[in-house]
Amino acid sequence: MPARFLERIQGVDWGALRKTLDDQGYAKLPAILTPEECEELIGTYASEELFRSTISMARYRFGSGEYKYYDRPLPAAVQQLREYLYPELSRTANRWHEQLGMDAGYPASLDEFLEECHRQGQLRPTPLILKYEAGGYNCLHQDLYGEAYFPFQVVFALNQRQQDYTGGEFLLVEQRPRAQSRGHVVTLEQGEGLIFPTNYRPVQGTKGYYRTTLRHGVSTVQTGIRYTLGVIFHDAT
Repeated sequence: MPARFLERIQGVDWGALRKTLDDQGYAKLPAILTPEECEELIGTYASEELFRSTISMARYRFGSGEYKYYDRPLPAAVQQLREYLYPELSRTANRWHEQLGMDAGYPASLDEFLEECHRQGQLRPTPLILKYEAGGYNCLHQDLYGEAYFPFQVVFALNQRQQDYTGGEFLLVEQRPRAQSRGHVVTLEQGEGLIFPTNYRPVQGTKGYYRTTLRHGVSTVQTGIRYTLGVIFHDAT
């Protein structure tokens, strides 16, 4: 499995993907996960020993649904996705910071970045699996768990829209300074991923780059059950 994931991620046209990230702030990955691997990840949902916590969205008024944070050691597929995607994304993260006049401080490897998280007291892993049944949704939010955070995260569709569920589109809302917010609706087929900003992105203006803040969520699932995998690169306090 490690070689297969590495080859698939290295086989992505990262030049085109980086341009898409620059142009629109988010970008879709091709189907990195096979249907069989998606089913295996869905199957982990019933294994309580794999998770450090379970969150009911309704309890905290986050929406309607449930998600579970994996504990260490992470499942092999989750660990490898997190580890192999990070280096490519760190290059864009550093370039975005430079465009905004900030230090390009993200190291080349995930392990080095996690060391910084741990120095900040952020010790808990954040990859998670989310489950929405009919009527479920996720309010617009950001996944910031401490002072140290990575500018990108990735969500993978684990089952097939229009077959296993309807509705449940991914929502991304960009809050532009001195202007009305802009919304994006993204659909993902089974195994595909979406890279999107954790907090903000640089946008070219007439006087240089400025930042716009983004929040993400999920529209109401109409029928069936929707499962997704969230790959967050920073750890939590």
